[in-house]
Parts: sequence; structure tokens; C-alpha cells
Amino acid sequence: MKLLTALAFVQIVVLFPLKAQDVGLTALIQKGATLEKLSGDFEFTEGPVADKTGNVYFTDQPNNRIMIWDTRSGLKLFMQPCGRSNGLTFDRNGNLWACADEKNELWEISPEKKITVVCGTYDGKPFNGPNDVWILPSGGIYITDPFFKRTWWDHSDMPQAKQRVYYISPDHNKITIAADDLLQPNGIVGSADGKTLYIADMRGNKTWSYTVQADGTLTGKKLFCEMGSDGITLDSGGNLYLTGRGVTVFDSNGKKLGNIPVPESWTANVCFGDEDFKSLFITASKGLYRIKLNVEGIKPR
Repeated sequence: MKLLTALAFVQIVVLFPLKAQDVGLTALIQKGATLEKLSGDFEFTEGPVADKTGNVYFTDQPNNRIMIWDTRSGLKLFMQPCGRSNGLTFDRNGNLWACADEKNELWEISPEKKITVVCGTYDGKPFNGPNDVWILPSGGIYITDPFFKRTWWDHSDMPQAKQRVYYISPDHNKITIAADDLLQPNGIVGSADGKTLYIADMRGNKTWSYTVQADGTLTGKKLFCEMGSDGITLDSGGNLYLTGRGVTVFDSNGKKLGNIPVPESWTANVCFGDEDFKSLFITASKGLYRIKLNVEGIKPR
């Protein structure tokens, strides 16, 4: 496997004309905006998340590294190796949380790059493969745990009986099942107030919304849209962005607004970033992309 160093990266910008499939996107996308390819030096990009200043962290899982798209200086290497990290998120203290599925663990990475393994098992058995993570304002943590067999594993069977969503208490001492009735939970994101959680069932081809209770339990399961997703994000207006074949956008009521085409075989994940949080960053197979919008994403707390 070819591993590149930070010095090997050269910023490239390739513009693709946007052909929205629905006029519903017109109000969201900045007039004249095009899809920019920021770099294509990767094997498979995933897990984008922005820090408080809008720098975007993302993973290149086959190359076992976490990258940064810095708002001022462009592409940089953050960590390599990184436990084959997949989904990422930040907590209010600036720690980066990573679904490190080399050993099916959840990591907390401090700003000084100190790694703490928070958990890696449930009921005495390894997780299937933590995929995506989202943190409540209270500090409670949700992780999706689907099963996608990895070439770096020495096992081929699913460790857990089901593909579930787990909740980890704010003190990190208790893990409970938040949802176990989905076929393959994957993308996960919550509202800024922490009262609503969205979970994409990739195999079930549906995305669901839930009401979050004070103890982290989920109630009021409701079908949001008839589409699953690899990764998802929200903007400040309540629009939900789903991935797979490009980026498909739904309004807060689950109405499809349109699709942003991406010239890659698979679009894995999305987040908002840049200093104004009005840029949608897209991780898609070998590339990192960006498009300018009129609406802000939800800024980190």
C-alpha cells in the first residue's frame, strides 16, 4: 500500500459545472457556485468534520491517516497511523473523536494528539466496526456499528448479534443499545439543541428521526425519507444532506430538494466548513470536494 507524506500533496482545483436535478436547490447554492475538486490524492475519503475555525478533518482509511483541509494553507497531514479511523467528530473541549475500526474501537484524540481508547466492546464482545459518531451537548455519545468486512481484520464473522446504534454515557462508564431494529445503521447526526437525532439505515434504504431523552434513550421513531446514506449532515435551516450517488438534499420535512452530482463512483460523507461555515465539503472515493452554499452548517459548540 502506498503511503504518502504531507510533503507529497499539491493543492489542485478542478471545477465541475453544477447540474442540480431539482430547482429546490437554487436557494441553497450560491449563485454561480461550482463543485471544486480540492485534491484527489487519496484511496478512499471519509468522516469529514470541521473544528471551531472551519478547518476540515477527514480520513483516508486505506492509507490509515487523518488529514486536514486548513482554511488558510490547504491540505495537511494530522495523524498517521490513526487506527484506520472512519467517522469523526469534535467535542466541546476540542478533542477529536474517531471511529477507529482497525480494532473496532472508539478513540478520543486530544489537541496534543494523545489517544485514549474509550471503548471497543459491548457485552464482552468486540464491536462490529464503529462507523460514525455524534456527541450530544450533554456529552453523551452515539455510535453506529454496522458490519463492513475490512481487509485488515483477521476475522470474517460479525462479532455482535446485530448491527446497532449504541449510546455511551457522558462519563464514558456505561454503554447501552440505543437502536437495534435497523438493518445497517451508518450515517448519524443530531440537531444543534440535541433534541432530535437522525440515523441513516444504509441497507434498509431509509433515514429515521428520533426524539432524544435526557438519559440518551431514543423515542418517537419516525420515517424522515425513503433513502439510506453513508454519511449525513444538517444545516442551520434544518435541511439534511445524504450521500451515496452525489449529495441528495431534503428539507426539514423530508421533502427532496435535489441532488448535487459528484464525479466519483461513491460519495461517502459531508460536512460544513470554512471560516463562514457556508462551504459543503464532500468526501468521495479518491477526492475531496467543496461547493459554496448560502446557508450555514451547524457550528461546533
